[in-house]
Amino acid sequence: MSNDFAALGVSRAVVRALSDRGFAEPFAIQKLVIGDVLAGRDVLAKSPTGSGKTLAFAVPLTDRVAAEDRRPACLVLAPTRELASQIVEEWRPIAHARALRVAAVYGGVGIEKQSREAARAHIVVATPGRLEDLIARRTLSLRHVRALVLDEADRMLDMGFRPVIDRLVAQCPRERQTLFFSATLDGEAGRIAFEYTRRDAVRHEHVAPKHDVADISHRFVRVERDHRLHALVGELRAERERTLVFVRTKRGADRLVKRLAAEGVAAVAMHGDKSQGQRERALARFQAGRVNTLVATDVAARGIDVSGISHVINFDAPEDRESYVHRAGRTGRAGRTGEAVTFVGGDQARDMRRIAHELRLHTEFDLAGLGSRPHGAPAHAAGSGASRDRRVNRAAAERRKLASARPRRRSGRR
Repeated sequence: MSNDFAALGVSRAVVRALSDRGFAEPFAIQKLVIGDVLAGRDVLAKSPTGSGKTLAFAVPLTDRVAAEDRRPACLVLAPTRELASQIVEEWRPIAHARALRVAAVYGGVGIEKQSREAARAHIVVATPGRLEDLIARRTLSLRHVRALVLDEADRMLDMGFRPVIDRLVAQCPRERQTLFFSATLDGEAGRIAFEYTRRDAVRHEHVAPKHDVADISHRFVRVERDHRLHALVGELRAERERTLVFVRTKRGADRLVKRLAAEGVAAVAMHGDKSQGQRERALARFQAGRVNTLVATDVAARGIDVSGISHVINFDAPEDRESYVHRAGRTGRAGRTGEAVTFVGGDQARDMRRIAHELRLHTEFDLAGLGSRPHGAPAHAAGSGASRDRRVNRAAAERRKLASARPRRRSGRR
């Protein structure tokens, strides 16, 4: 069996496992990284969420870890329970092709069962705090780790994990392979990247365009606070796949789910006050398509990597450019198309205009006519109908023209 994964040096067993899961060709970050990981090199990779970075390290490390290795032979540190769980789910069928065990370690669930599973696993994917708990209980040791991966390292730093990460890395053997994946390699993330990599690390960058992925269309809709629920129900009743709705607060997420239920629209909420079991059940229902609407806060959604999200709706407008990019990036992934819809009240227009212009979405923003009507008008109808479709099509054409005029950024080894 031969495909682009095989051309990168991936074993036949792993290529077959990838093919069985529908992965025929590697994504850009995977093409950049896999060969170096298979060669045993340390890697620093700058890559945004949703670019396929999980398989960029999971595929080659599956070939580098042997079933007879002392355990755990590979450690992956991740910032959130959701991300750790999703890495394991994506990795497990591939690892199974080479008789390797993969275990997740994170808080919010029983520690005894996790201890037993982690002790038997070749590959452990863990959040830093719970991993340190297991080590303190002497149920797990890192002295046999041959490969260390820090995934979404910048997010772990933002969450204050630097001290515990330092302690965990210090317990791993000095002679190891280290892979560092981050949305940025500047500032503190860059400094610790070079501290943790013991050898001459290969640096790769895969950077999405500033306006985010090209397969996402962006729509801004003028909706005042009292009319947002009506506008949202109208959006959700349209024919579509899964929709992720963003709100700013945990309480707001729960309240919105109840208000949607009263309108006959089923939804589940995901936020930091939910137990781990509640979060996993909500995500499982969403992934399986039993519920097509997930209402989440920004922090809770950091680890969400669900295929088939056709729409992202900003029920509460994002606070800054980075938040908008993070939210919109949940859709239009893995070569699929998607749409990001943002509800904007009159008192938010100025801030959202600035964000839109920074992302080169000024054409789409101007089409919403946010400066042309009274602030109290229930204007979500202005973003619908045939006239809106014509305006959106013109905006898309304008964006394609702008994209073709901009020079393409080249990615690769530095």
